[in-house]
Amino acid sequence: MTSERRWRPGYPLDVHAVLAPLRRGSGDPAFRTERTGAVLLARNTPQGPALQRIAQAGGEIAVRASGPGADWCLETVPALLGSGDDDSAFTAHHGPVAEARKRLPGLRLGATGHLWDVLLAAILEQLVTGHEARRSWRELARGHGTPLGEGMHTAPAPATVRGLRDWEWHRCGVDGARRRAIQRAAVVADRLEQAVRLRGEPGRALLCKVPGIGVWTAAEVAQRAWGDPDAVSFGDFHIPSVVGHALLGHDLDDDGLAELLEPYAPQRHRVVRYLEAAGWQRPRFGPRSPARDYRDR
Repeated sequence: MTSERRWRPGYPLDVHAVLAPLRRGSGDPAFRTERTGAVLLARNTPQGPALQRIAQAGGEIAVRASGPGADWCLETVPALLGSGDDDSAFTAHHGPVAEARKRLPGLRLGATGHLWDVLLAAILEQLVTGHEARRSWRELARGHGTPLGEGMHTAPAPATVRGLRDWEWHRCGVDGARRRAIQRAAVVADRLEQAVRLRGEPGRALLCKVPGIGVWTAAEVAQRAWGDPDAVSFGDFHIPSVVGHALLGHDLDDDGLAELLEPYAPQRHRVVRYLEAAGWQRPRFGPRSPARDYRDR
């Protein structure tokens, strides 16, 4: 059964920019952009898996969803596209931030409203290259997620994750530390969903109660699950350099990043999001870290 909804946001909206943080590489089985510009999402929801299609035409958003979680997807699409985001109190203290904000009026912080999918993806990205993390995400989704048609698959649900055997993790290239963190999170997945309601620092603190989930992972989840404007991914390999070069012209460490962003609290992550969306990147002065393949071990 397929359900549809049309919605007209009362603010400038760039659907692709808002949804971009949910995309895990060009071959993501849970995220695809069609030639028409519509975005397809395969999602786990509180009511079950759903395939969601979001298209923007002028000032109107057309949404179609199917699967057990279809009605939930239709109901929450405004939040997913940033209706709950408020940057009215935000002040740009640096020229590049002000310029990015001016150039990207449709960029908002969206909220998925359900954290399991983004939590699984964030744990997979711990201490590995992006290539490794995206490969594991693809293989877990295609091998153990719910197929929803059109080549789309959700991430594996918590119950599925709890039942995966060691050789299945190994085949997906997930090492022991990340595997254990995912399994621990899967055991308490329902309780962790309370973080979306708590929001802010209390929500991030709840996630950090799970061994293997730290400040970086909690921030990555908070940015996506409830659109946390202050959740900076401290401990990230790229972000201090991106922000440092954009605003000061040189690298920073985490302490320097925290000091530089302090005037922006409680909207520090918004600065990072503006700079990344504007195209600022970490300068490359040498070869990339080689991608490891745990399946060869």
